[in-house]
Amino acid sequence: MDKSKKWVDIICKAVLTAVIIPISFFASLFIGLIVYSEFIAYALMAVLFAFFIPMIWVKNRKKVLIGWSIFFAVTAVITGIKFGAEAYDRSITINTTPNINVHEYLPFEEESKIATLDEDSSLKFEDNLPIVDGAAAVFPVYSAFVNAVYPETTELWDGVFEYNNTVGGYKMLGERQTDIFFGAYPSEEQIEEAKYHGTEFVYTPIGYDAFVFFVHKDNPIDNLTSEQVRAIYSGEITNWKELGGKNEKIAAYQRNEGSGSQSMLIRFMNGTEIMEAPTEMVNDLMSGIVERVSDYRSKSGSIGFSFRYYLEGIIKNPDIKILSIDGVAPTVENIKNGTYPITGPLYAVTYEGNENENVHELIEWILSEEGQEIIEKTGYVAIN
Repeated sequence: MDKSKKWVDIICKAVLTAVIIPISFFASLFIGLIVYSEFIAYALMAVLFAFFIPMIWVKNRKKVLIGWSIFFAVTAVITGIKFGAEAYDRSITINTTPNINVHEYLPFEEESKIATLDEDSSLKFEDNLPIVDGAAAVFPVYSAFVNAVYPETTELWDGVFEYNNTVGGYKMLGERQTDIFFGAYPSEEQIEEAKYHGTEFVYTPIGYDAFVFFVHKDNPIDNLTSEQVRAIYSGEITNWKELGGKNEKIAAYQRNEGSGSQSMLIRFMNGTEIMEAPTEMVNDLMSGIVERVSDYRSKSGSIGFSFRYYLEGIIKNPDIKILSIDGVAPTVENIKNGTYPITGPLYAVTYEGNENENVHELIEWILSEEGQEIIEKTGYVAIN
């Protein structure tokens, strides 16, 4: 080969090498992201360089080509296994709604699932509308209040009819940006945050519900004592075998701090310290904890908690089983007669010094026969 051809060959190989380097970099990064490993990305980068560059510069490329073919085949298999595993996970996981679908419970809609009165409400607002907000499990209730009392022009997120869930809702109420929050009792942190803003919460019970614990339907356990539940969530009991179940580790799921159900768990523990849950066992959404416990993979090893109405009235997941506590099932009858041991009020929470007279009027109406009729029809237990 004369010198000119030799230099052309060298230049071509150098250009090809320069092109291969960024291609190798991005290919390694892409595959690394697929398998969620930074280490694999760097390892692939080194391997790609080791295979590609010699193929450009050496004369006998047969062995390098064989090696690269093997590497490519292994990479393809790993990628296929990854996507196959994800597809399998999706196929065996019980699908649940990501949270309550508020559009199914809107006021003034013909197809709405909210409870309605048999006759027109005795109370009708035209102006000075109280700004209402609430938790996910209570949205159907206060949406029904809006439907009965507010003008038909009222719409969700219009500055009067709000939905910010428990964490955001108590923050808004503490800052006096809303007038009434409907939900469970707040956490100590939420009370203190409100005091920081100069706000004192006022609590009016408007109904009752049961705080419940649930497991996968395949779990043979149907009943736990209050002390056994506390032992599970304190980390003292870690295997279902200790409770008469399978020899299987207990996966005790929790909610995020400040959620209504997590605050209820803290009060139920009655001073017993709750174990720190792994990140993957803490769910921001109420339905997230349901989905994890109903997941086929976790089978009977999981346990979660929520409120009875949310599970039976909204989620309705057939793959979970609500447990009896201390031998008593959380039925409406047992909530009413006081035999179920873990019940809690549904509150209309306001703040001291609110000057909107209609706030008081609305709460008085909620406690009347009409308001309590909506509580009962929705699925909660009325005060009276």
